[in-house]
Amino acid sequence: MATTTVKTTAKIAKVEKEKSMILQKEMISGLFKDLSLAKETGKKVVYTFVPGNLSELIHAFDMLPVYPEINALQAGMRKKSGDYIREAEKHGHSEDVCTYVKCDVGMMLNGNIGPTGEKIPDPDLLLLSYTGCFTFMKWFENLERLYPGVEIAMLHTPYQEGAEVTKEMTEYMVKQFKEEVIPKMEKVSGKKLDHDKLKKIMENSLETEGLITRIFETTKHRPSPIDAYFAGVYYIGPINIGFRGTPEATLYYKELLSEIHTRIKNGQGPVTPEGEMETENFRLVVEGPPNWTNFRQFWKLFYDMGAVIVASSYTKVGGCYEMGYQRDPDRPFETLGEYCMHCYTNLNLPQRIDLLERNIVDYHADGFLVNSIKSCNSFAAGQLLMMRTLEERLEIPVGFIETDLVDPRYFSYANIKNRLESFFQMLQQRKIIRG
Repeated sequence: MATTTVKTTAKIAKVEKEKSMILQKEMISGLFKDLSLAKETGKKVVYTFVPGNLSELIHAFDMLPVYPEINALQAGMRKKSGDYIREAEKHGHSEDVCTYVKCDVGMMLNGNIGPTGEKIPDPDLLLLSYTGCFTFMKWFENLERLYPGVEIAMLHTPYQEGAEVTKEMTEYMVKQFKEEVIPKMEKVSGKKLDHDKLKKIMENSLETEGLITRIFETTKHRPSPIDAYFAGVYYIGPINIGFRGTPEATLYYKELLSEIHTRIKNGQGPVTPEGEMETENFRLVVEGPPNWTNFRQFWKLFYDMGAVIVASSYTKVGGCYEMGYQRDPDRPFETLGEYCMHCYTNLNLPQRIDLLERNIVDYHADGFLVNSIKSCNSFAAGQLLMMRTLEERLEIPVGFIETDLVDPRYFSYANIKNRLESFFQMLQQRKIIRG
C-alpha cells in the first residue's frame, strides 16, 4: 500500500455551531413539519427535482416542494439507504439502476418517513423539469405507478448541444410554462398565478443567487475559508431544497457570507467535522457527486491530508450561478427557462470541461480529481475525457476514485484511501520540484 508523509492538519475539537448552521436546521425542519401537516392545512405538495427546479413557481402557488433525490441522500447519511435499495431490488429494480431512484422507491415502499421521523405526504403534482438526466423521466414513471391518478406536468429543457442558449430555445421553454406547467399548477392549487407575487419572489432569487456566487468565490483566498465540496453541499442545501426565492434564504446566505468574511479576516481555514483545518496543503477541484453513506469518513480522507476543495461540479447541479445569466423579475418565464438550460447536467461535455478549467485556473488549484459514481451516468459519462483534456491543457496532476451515491456496498475505504494517498504523493512531489 502506498504511503505519504503529508501530516494531518485537522485539529480534533468540538465544532461550535454558527448562526447560519442553526438557521439552516430551523428552515429544513420547518419545511418537513409543514409537509407532515400538509393534509391538515390543505397545502398542495409538489414532487420535483433539484436540477432546473421551479421553486419560484411553487412558492407563487403556495405549494410545498418535495425533492426525491434529497430524500435519498439524507437516507444515505442516516444509514438507511442500504435497506431501501435492497427493498427496491426485491421489487425488480436492477443493480445498475441509479441508487437515488432505488433508495427513493424503497423509502416510499416503507412508509416514506422523512429525516425528522415524520411521514412525507403523497404528491398532488409530479413536476418533472428535465435537465439532461434521462433517469429523471424513468424515475417519474415509477412515481406515477406508486401514486396512480396524480397530476403530472413535464417541462422539457433543450440540451445545450451547440453550447449556447438560442432565442428559439427560450421561446420553447416559455411556451411550455404557459401551456403545460402553469395550467397544471393552477388546476392542482385551485389558484390563478399572481404575477406580482411571482415578481417579488424572483427578486428574492436574484439576490440569493448573487450571495451564493460570492460565497463560492471566497475560495480564491489563501487559505480558503470554506470547502466547496464537502461543506459546499450544505451551503447549497437551502437554495436546492426549495427555499430559493424566500426571505429566509436571503437571510441565511447573508449570515453565511458574513461568517465567511470573518474567517477570511482572521486567516482561518475551513471548518470540518473534526474541527478547523489548520494548514492548507493542497487545493483541488473535484468533479462528481460525493458519497453520502460514508460522508464524514470520506471527507476525513481529504482533511487529514490538508486537502481543500476550492470548486466542485456537484455544487453547480442546481444551477451554474457564476456563468453570467441573471434572473430578470420583469421576464419571469424567460428567466426561469434560461436558468434550467444553464444547469450543469444540461451543459455539453466541452462546456463542462471549459467550466472546470476556469475553476482550476481562477481558484489556483493544485490538482483535479474525479469521483466517479457507479450508478450515475449523467456525471460519469465523459469523465475520463475530462481528466485527459485538463491534464493536457493545464499540465496538472489528475486523480480518479470511484464510489456510489447511497449504496454502501460500493464504498471501499481501503481502495479509496490507497488511490488518494498516491494522488497526494504526486501533488507533493510536484510542489517539491516547483520549489
